[in-house]
Amino acid sequence: MSAALAASRRTPGSSIVPRIVIYGLLIFFALIYLIPFFVMLVTSLKTMPEIQQGNMLALPKAPTIDPWIRAWGEACVGLTCEGIHGYFWNSIKMVVPAVAISTILGALNGYVLTKWRFKGHKLVFGLMLFACFIPFQAVLLPMATVLGEFGQIGKALTNATGFAFGFGNPTVNLVFVHVVYGLGFTTLFFRNYYEAFPTELVKAAMVDGASFFQIFRRVLLPNSLPIIVVTVIYQFTNIWNDFLFASAYAGSGDVMPMTVALNNVVNTSTGVVEYNVNMAAAMIAAMPTLLVYVLAGRYFVRGLMAGAVKG
Repeated sequence: MSAALAASRRTPGSSIVPRIVIYGLLIFFALIYLIPFFVMLVTSLKTMPEIQQGNMLALPKAPTIDPWIRAWGEACVGLTCEGIHGYFWNSIKMVVPAVAISTILGALNGYVLTKWRFKGHKLVFGLMLFACFIPFQAVLLPMATVLGEFGQIGKALTNATGFAFGFGNPTVNLVFVHVVYGLGFTTLFFRNYYEAFPTELVKAAMVDGASFFQIFRRVLLPNSLPIIVVTVIYQFTNIWNDFLFASAYAGSGDVMPMTVALNNVVNTSTGVVEYNVNMAAAMIAAMPTLLVYVLAGRYFVRGLMAGAVKG
């Protein structure tokens, strides 16, 4: 009765003010966050004379996509003017296999650590979890040594067999680096998700004679879509936006990924800095991750929550 009486005494507008304050703050911070994106977009659609007038927030008077065309096909990188389209595909060739391999291995690790537990599995998981907190800079020199050894092995195998092996190739090197560095995170995601998965289903499949990989392929994977989406988005974003590993191991020339090429586009400008071309190149580089979050952002949040509650 007291609760009902208290509720009846509330005025209709008592909850409107806090809601206005909350939404007002959200809109304010959203605008602050989106202003750089807005400046990049409108600048990439302006001509240089209009940019030199100095009003960054002004809409373009005569919108043009010429800066986008030049950034994609004619923006100078180093001593060439091939644009960034080739480097865009270099990133695609690196990101797709790295994301696929790290996701599959993370799923297998999570499966083993939750449904096929072995002696010392907690220690193994703890070590993999610890790997998530190792900074990029700490692994630069050890990884360079490992990649150098792989290059020597690749040359020896090529000389012995006559076939060209991928060891030592910059793209293969970056795939290997990102798989190794991301394996701790993918294992963590899948392990937490599979921890809440009913073990009875796995045991029932064992009774029916299903093998290790049959259980993984027919029981766990069909029910793993939420966490697969989380892992793919996380890995794709990190690998696509990586600059440190790419600049350290990709070298220079036509094999550079997008982030390194974009840096060179901005830093090799001579004479008048073409801000519209630079902004267009940056927008092109950011487009894949932006599209991934726009199209699959809600599934990312659902996937994170899917394994949060057990039972």
